[in-house]
Amino acid sequence: MTMEKSHLENYYDQYDEDSRLRSPHGMVEFLTTVKYIEKYLTPGARILEIGAGTGRYSHHFAQRGYAVDAVELVRHNIDVFNANTRPGEPVTIRWGNALNLSFIPSDAYDIVLLLGPMYHLYTIDDQKQALKEAIRVCKPGGVIYAAYCGNDATIVQFCFGRGMMTKEPYRSLIDPVTFKASSTPEELFTLYRKEDIDALMADLPVERLHYVGADMAANYIRDTIDHMDEEMFALFLRYHFTICERADMVGVSHHILDVFRKQ
Repeated sequence: MTMEKSHLENYYDQYDEDSRLRSPHGMVEFLTTVKYIEKYLTPGARILEIGAGTGRYSHHFAQRGYAVDAVELVRHNIDVFNANTRPGEPVTIRWGNALNLSFIPSDAYDIVLLLGPMYHLYTIDDQKQALKEAIRVCKPGGVIYAAYCGNDATIVQFCFGRGMMTKEPYRSLIDPVTFKASSTPEELFTLYRKEDIDALMADLPVERLHYVGADMAANYIRDTIDHMDEEMFALFLRYHFTICERADMVGVSHHILDVFRKQ
């Protein structure tokens, strides 16, 4: 008997994540994440990517000589990941769930990437469990990178910008006083504010190193960015890197990167 696919599997069976991160506006998020990973990479570092998708980050670092192991939930993404693997590339991938990495020993990796799973976890218990597992498999002193979808960028650009605020199911999912959005597996994406992330991290054995707006303005002006010449795009990146950790601005970002060290 064939099991019915989940909303998540149906979404990623059709969505081209590789192309998104290779478009100029998507490259802002990609280059920002890479920049912050490179801050803490050391020669010979072992990298684990949990929820690797089609492998844009795993392949990037494996092709630079780092040993990378990847875990992914969606079978279609694993197929694309394997198709993108070059001969001799020091990368592995296996099926797995971010909530249970019992097949991975504790304290095993220097760098742990959790760049997708927090988008699709709908309870605080599951969100904390994914963070705890990422921390468990990281070496003491190692660095973990967790990515989140920002609440207010979605409220501004999608709910108001596309006129969805007063339409169902969005109207029922948005608090009319705080404008905090909730989500279900059908809507796919869980949306966070900094206070939500701080609450998840409050009792975990980590030290925050950076709290970063990974794309900031890029998704608001994506058409402009996609038509920039190389000189203007380089100038925009300089601006972006200047503001991406500003506490008064990170909340506008569509994608947020939390960088923390295991104590």
